[in-house]
Amino acid sequence: MQRLIPFVTALAFASPAISAEIWVTNEKDDTVSVIDIATLEVIRTIETGERPRGITFSKDFSKVYICASDSDTVQVMDPVTGNILHELPSGEDPEQFVLHPNDRHLYIANEDDAVTTVVDTETRSVIAQINVGIEPEGMAVSPDGKIAITTSETTNMAHWIDTETRELFANTLVDSRPRHAEFTAGGSELWVSSEIGGTISVFDTASQAEKGKISFKVKGVHPDRVQPVGFEFTDDEKTAFVALGPSNHVAAVNAETLEVEDYILVGRRVWHMAFSPDKSLLFTTNGVSGDVTVIDVAKREAIKSIKVGRFPWGAALRP
Repeated sequence: MQRLIPFVTALAFASPAISAEIWVTNEKDDTVSVIDIATLEVIRTIETGERPRGITFSKDFSKVYICASDSDTVQVMDPVTGNILHELPSGEDPEQFVLHPNDRHLYIANEDDAVTTVVDTETRSVIAQINVGIEPEGMAVSPDGKIAITTSETTNMAHWIDTETRELFANTLVDSRPRHAEFTAGGSELWVSSEIGGTISVFDTASQAEKGKISFKVKGVHPDRVQPVGFEFTDDEKTAFVALGPSNHVAAVNAETLEVEDYILVGRRVWHMAFSPDKSLLFTTNGVSGDVTVIDVAKREAIKSIKVGRFPWGAALRP
C-alpha cells in the first residue's frame, strides 16, 4: 500500500534534486528530514512508519530502505516522490540493518527476537533467520560480502556470520552494550562500539582476534556520559569520527595508532553520522536536541546546527 505525501511537501518534488542530500530519520515524529547539502537547510519532511531508525539506499539510489521499528517492517521508499513503494518482512522490532554488496539481501537486527533476519529485497521474502545474542542491534557486512556481523547489546558480543551458509562461525566478546559495527574499506579490520563500556574494540577480520581498544575521556564530562555509538571513517581511513552519545561530543580518532586526537562539541545525545559526497562535511544526528550538527572535517569544528524532527537517529547520504 502506498503512502501519499502531504500536498505541502509534494511541491518540493516537482523537479529533480539538484544537489546531494542527507536523509535523517526522526524516531518520535515518524518522519524523515531531508537536508540539502548545498544550502544546509531542510528541504523536505516525509512521513514514514512508526519509530524510524536505520536508513540506507540501494546502490543506484533509486530506493531508500527505512527500518520502521514499531511498525515491525522495513519500508521501501521512492526517494524522488517520497511514496512508500512496498514493505518488506523484517521480523519484530527491526533496529539497524545493512545491505549486502550484492544490492539484494538485507541483514536486519531484530532486537526483541534475538535473531538476524535476512530478507531478499527482490522476492520480498525472508530467506533466513539466524539466532544471535540477546538484544541485537549493530549490523555490518564485509566489503567482499562473505561475513556479516551482528552485535548483541545484552550478550556483549559480536557474532560472525558466514553469509553463504548463514551460520555463526565465531563469537567475540566486547565491552558492555555494543551498538555499532563497521569493517574498514579493505575488510582487514572490524570495529565495534560499546556504549556503556565506553570503548571501541578493533578486531583482525582473518583471525577474529582483538587488535586493540579505544577509550575516550572528554574534559569536564563524567565518564558515564561518554558513550560511543555510531562512527564513520574518512576515505583514506586514517581518521574515524565517533559519536559519543550524551557527552555531546564527536571524537576524531587516529585509526592507525587508535589514539583520540580531538573532541568536537555538537548537539545533545549524538547518535549517528553521515558524510557529504566529498567527505568535507560530517552531519551528526543529535537525538535530545532534535537537530543535526554540521562539522567541517578539515577544521574539525562545528559550523552549523540544523533543526530537524524529534529524536533524530539514523543518517544516510543521497549523492
